[in-house]
Amino acid sequence: MTDHEENYRLLLELSQRIGPTFDLEEILRHLLDSVRRALDYDAAGVFVLSHAVRPTIGRADRMIAAMAAVGFDPDPNREDPMLRSGQGIIGHVIRTGESVTAPDVRLDPRYVAGRASTLSEAAVPVWSGGRVIGALNVESDRLAAYSADDARRLASFAAAAAVFIDKAILHRQVLQKERLDHQMALAREVQASLLPSIPPSVPGYDIAGINLPTMEIGGDYFDYIPLGKDRLGLVVADVSGKGVPAALIMATFRAALRTELKRDRPIGEVVESVNRLLIDSMDTSRYVTAVYGILEPATGRFTYVNCGQTPPLLLKARGALVRLDRGGPALGMPVGGHRETATVHLEAGDVLALFTDGVVEVFAESGDEFGIDRLETVLREAGPSGAGHVIRAVVDATRSYAGRVTYDDDFTLAIVRKLPGPAA
Repeated sequence: MTDHEENYRLLLELSQRIGPTFDLEEILRHLLDSVRRALDYDAAGVFVLSHAVRPTIGRADRMIAAMAAVGFDPDPNREDPMLRSGQGIIGHVIRTGESVTAPDVRLDPRYVAGRASTLSEAAVPVWSGGRVIGALNVESDRLAAYSADDARRLASFAAAAAVFIDKAILHRQVLQKERLDHQMALAREVQASLLPSIPPSVPGYDIAGINLPTMEIGGDYFDYIPLGKDRLGLVVADVSGKGVPAALIMATFRAALRTELKRDRPIGEVVESVNRLLIDSMDTSRYVTAVYGILEPATGRFTYVNCGQTPPLLLKARGALVRLDRGGPALGMPVGGHRETATVHLEAGDVLALFTDGVVEVFAESGDEFGIDRLETVLREAGPSGAGHVIRAVVDATRSYAGRVTYDDDFTLAIVRKLPGPAA
């Protein structure tokens, strides 16, 4: 059997051995076993670059993310210059895409000693998709152990293995995405449990709310909080940013607010305590805008404080529009400023809308904003039909205006409508 035929047979066996597996390390080990049957070596290694596998595996501080080796220190030092920054002959191969045959490594300025007894080395790149994703090398304790033909034979093994290395990397990426999707689904379930699932039953009032996060989880929050003494706490808040970081801050804000409310203190003191906690637990680039108020159903009194939030709208049945803009700066920001509380009264037929800026900052293809005026129009038209109908009407109107069903920002809206007739 000629050398060419033997090489072909070995490559075929390699493909059969590594074809069924998706394990990257196992593929690399099979590759070195097959190379040994074609080329004699005292040490060998196959190395996969971090950029080829990140973020599924790999270390941010290393050029090499995955490897299999024979004849080397089984636990290379973390500061190994080849693993960390790609120095040595292998590093040259990775950076240039050139094969190297070094008959005497002691005379090669590119060589970095990986083992004391090595005298000669051959190394070839592993190519995939037009870029180098790794390197394969063999080392010998004899001088001039490898020829140019040996390097070409080594390159054929690297080419055959590249397909299966790609397959293993893709498989890891799929698994990683599945795990991430599962984790995000769980996070969404947890966050949903922090939001009210049904509106409160308050005699004389019709109440509804909705939260539509832009991502799987978001930074908006709304809540109905029974306070005893026939009072109901209402809050709508918006954490700067989106996604997981915003959701974590939202959970912190919710826990802090509910804890402070148990102490039955005035609104101003509650908000200042929550503000101090947020300052201590967040970096200065984050903040929370919020409106918190207490509804007294029997009288229709709604006492509130607006902390940097888009002002809620109180649409009076007689036609007037009141913006709930009394308050002060956002929470979590280390700035001074007094937060003022204020009181409004809900009368029969009045509609109170608390919302985050994602409700009004919806843009048409022309770039025009949905805005407060359009929101007011929808609220007035849908208000007499009930709070749930108002929610649906605002969602439909904003989606129609934008020409799509998704939003660029978290969308949160709470509606309180005082029914005709006295509260029970």
